[in-house]
Parts: sequence; structure tokens; C-alpha cells
Amino acid sequence: MNNSRRTTHQPMCQINVVPYIDVMLVLLVIFMITAPLMNPGQIDLPSVGKSLAPPVAPLEIVIRKDTTLALRDHTRGGQESPVSRDELADRLKRSIAKNPDQPVVISADKNVRYEEVINVMDMLQQQHIKKIGLLAKSR
Repeated sequence: MNNSRRTTHQPMCQINVVPYIDVMLVLLVIFMITAPLMNPGQIDLPSVGKSLAPPVAPLEIVIRKDTTLALRDHTRGGQESPVSRDELADRLKRSIAKNPDQPVVISADKNVRYEEVINVMDMLQQQHIKKIGLLAKSR
């Protein structure tokens, strides 16, 4: 009788988790030691000295199809008054002298030539007006 059994090596189907547990414990100890040493992030917030003044209503320059000009002052109710180029320059000088931060908005008809709008913008630049905008209708 042949009592000798043949031993065959079969692959092991289990994962050895002991090294993973050792690594996790080491990481846990490192985090427990370093967490109290870290400073929480601090944010420096800006401070406000005075309350902000309400924005100034803009002056609106209207350019019509026939290239005539009108001035609409929204601080005085928004009534439109027709003006010539020289009169427009004088009124803008007076308004900007009172309030230098008052914006000026150009509102032109869509059929007006681009050259007319540029001429008005050039006149505003000569008057040293800094805040100039173009008014457009949303679709």
C-alpha cells in the first residue's frame, strides 16, 4: 500500500488583510497627532467704513432717425427736451460740474448711421465725461 499522498499546491483564494490594517493604524496615529497642530484657515474680510451712496441716475442722449438730438434727465423725472449740439455740450458741462460721477447713456434709433453715434461720443469725450454707455433694447 502506498500511503503517500501526493500534495498538490493549490492557489490561495484569500487576501491577507493584516498589512492593510497595519498601514491604516499608522495613518490614524499620524492624523491624530497632526490634527491638533494645524491652524484653521482664517479669512481676512474687507471692512466697510461708510454706507454706499445710491447710484446717480444717468443722463440720456437720444439720437432720432433724422439725427436730431434730445436730452432726457432721469434725475428730473425723465422728461425729454430737444437740444442742439452746442446746447447739449453746455448742459452736459453744467451737469457734470455738479456731479462728476454722473453717467451718460446714448440711446440711438437703430436706423441712425454709426457715424452720428461716434460724433456724439467724440463730443462727450471732449467734455471729459468718463462714464459713457450705449442703451440697447433686449430681445
